[in-house]
Amino acid sequence: MLNAAGESVAVEPIAFDDLGDDEILVRLAASGVCHTDLHVKITNGWGMAFPILLGHEDVGRAVTSVRPDDRVVISWRVPCGACAICRRGDPVFCQTQRAAQPRVRRARDGQRLARVLSTGTFATRTVVHSAQAISVPRAIPLDKACLIACGVVTGVGAALNTAKIRRGSRVAIIGCGAVGLSVVQGARIAGADRIVAVDLAPQKLEWARQFGATDAVDARSGDPVEAARAAAGGPLDYAFEVVGLPATIAQAVGMVGYGGTVVIVGVPPTDSTVTLPLARGGLFNKKVTLTACSGGDMVPSEFFPRLMSWYLDGTLRLDEMVTREIGLDEVEDAFAAMTSGTVIRSVIRL
Repeated sequence: MLNAAGESVAVEPIAFDDLGDDEILVRLAASGVCHTDLHVKITNGWGMAFPILLGHEDVGRAVTSVRPDDRVVISWRVPCGACAICRRGDPVFCQTQRAAQPRVRRARDGQRLARVLSTGTFATRTVVHSAQAISVPRAIPLDKACLIACGVVTGVGAALNTAKIRRGSRVAIIGCGAVGLSVVQGARIAGADRIVAVDLAPQKLEWARQFGATDAVDARSGDPVEAARAAAGGPLDYAFEVVGLPATIAQAVGMVGYGGTVVIVGVPPTDSTVTLPLARGGLFNKKVTLTACSGGDMVPSEFFPRLMSWYLDGTLRLDEMVTREIGLDEVEDAFAAMTSGTVIRSVIRL
């Protein structure tokens, strides 16, 4: 848990209130360390009240409700099914997500814990809404299945659901961490002709090639916009910004051609703004579609099983995304490794 702004994360006992209707207790088996958890720390809570239980990329076993001992992936994003947006048939835009009430407390003083993305999975157990628990086939190792919960579903979903990449397209991905590599995989699954990976780190570019990128652009060497266009043999049809910075959003707009689509996937800094050209190769003259992806823009009960099926038939690569396994007391080390770019994913084994 993160007890206060500026502190390191701490491992402490937790306690639970009684469960409500449609809530389940899940015993966690594995949880990926996602950049969103680091974002919570470096933004001093990301708007949540302290103390905070970190973690949201996870897999475990339902202990009550559903069926005892079911293996499940926990989704932080589940449409409510009842709001006006859901009733009109657009559940991916639902802003009233299903979640359990805050049932977890810090044991030493009973202080209620805020949970990252309504999950809080850097723990041996957590409480979620039953709709958040998606069954996992026994053929999928739990330490690989946990990646589906956030990084993989966000990246692959950005490619297939948000952008709906057309076969034969030319695609650029700016930022090749775990989510960016998942966009690369989504572009490959969609049948893109050219997949151009753009990053500052040579290791990440090498990883991108392993996951399906046809070309790699080192953003430290010259203009990444011109380099990406040159690598693809012309303007891109799609550009995915997976960094969350105004400068790279502008680069993505510059990479696409007429009728191109730019998808913002990276979480931007609080109160950040971006200035983009409208004419002279800008949004208006190029008829650019600019959109954002939230969690893969999907319904978990429908999209998670597709991802699991692709893993089982070899289409989706998860094994290669786990760089190392760690204990619950090594989260700070995992944050440092993520910042240095030396891991794709650290996975906590519980």
